[in-house]
Amino acid sequence: MTPNHLRIVASATFEAARKVDVLPEDNRCRELHGHSFSTSIFASLPSGFEPFPGGAVATVQARLLACVERLNYKDLNRILKQPTDENLARWIRAEIDVPGIDRVAILSTPVQGVDLDRHSRAHVWRRFRFQAAHQLPRVPQGHKCGRMHGHGFEAILHANHALGSRAIGINYDDIDKIWAPIHQRVNYRCLNDIPGLENPTSENLAAWIFSKIKPVFPELSWVTVFETGSCGANFDGSRYRIWKEFSIDSAVQFTRAPPGSERYRLHGHTYTLRLHLEAPLDAVMGWTVDYGDVKAIFDPIYRSLDHHLINELPGLDDGDVVSLATWIFTKARAGLPALYRIDLHETPGTGCTLMTLTDGPAMPV
Repeated sequence: MTPNHLRIVASATFEAARKVDVLPEDNRCRELHGHSFSTSIFASLPSGFEPFPGGAVATVQARLLACVERLNYKDLNRILKQPTDENLARWIRAEIDVPGIDRVAILSTPVQGVDLDRHSRAHVWRRFRFQAAHQLPRVPQGHKCGRMHGHGFEAILHANHALGSRAIGINYDDIDKIWAPIHQRVNYRCLNDIPGLENPTSENLAAWIFSKIKPVFPELSWVTVFETGSCGANFDGSRYRIWKEFSIDSAVQFTRAPPGSERYRLHGHTYTLRLHLEAPLDAVMGWTVDYGDVKAIFDPIYRSLDHHLINELPGLDDGDVVSLATWIFTKARAGLPALYRIDLHETPGTGCTLMTLTDGPAMPV
């Protein structure tokens, strides 16, 4: 299947102070305080927007930087009456000079944020960490995950405002209270000893967390589990998705950029590439696709990219991130038919997303 949904992604940071006085009396965020905010936008751009073929990412990035500069080192209460994460995302969506905005994300800290989707619906997420051991009892002999080992796991609870009535986008403490009983059960534990987690794959762990939290938190829309910093699983009550992330160091030139411009010059990036796959759960193994298999199948493509000049790849249109993402998707899907999306960033949080499915959890950039 050819990917038919392209989003240009740009990210920026800003420093700002605020107080949110609609919070309960005992919440410390009622007082004036500050954050290192991060924001990302995802745009489906109209034809002809980019100044030259491959120039869309730099243009969107520049416009986002100009927009958030109006917030940088400011008291946000002078700009917004209630500068919650959600209201900040709505302000950026209204003020930025970029057409086709599909999603706006705000992170007020690395562990929490709000996303507005293309219908302007708010989705909140909160990240939690726990330390645990596990082993996978059904893997083939010699598989490293068959040995008892451990991870610093992370779990993200994604919530949709439309599914409930509480002000979860304002008070993240509500989500903390909901997570607390789960944390007590998994932190500094062996997951195999917990009923229901005898085969604690990332997929099974995400589903187990979902089953425990959804009854008391109807707003819950997805659970994301990071097994490591570069791989993990999502579950929404019926569908399983996984991802595997790679870092690629490459040289590149945009041959269609104006001669003499910085993009026309030979330069380089440390790219971040995330492959997303959706497949049914294997009833025996307890996973959709083995992360190790994803890595092994993708390895020849990875080796053709890493520490190479991108423009020398056969069949590549040009060195811009959209051309490269399209090339990678086509090559990777031949060996990974469950692949439905790739994120490719040439600098942190800035690049593109190419996909066949547009729904899913609002993963932090």
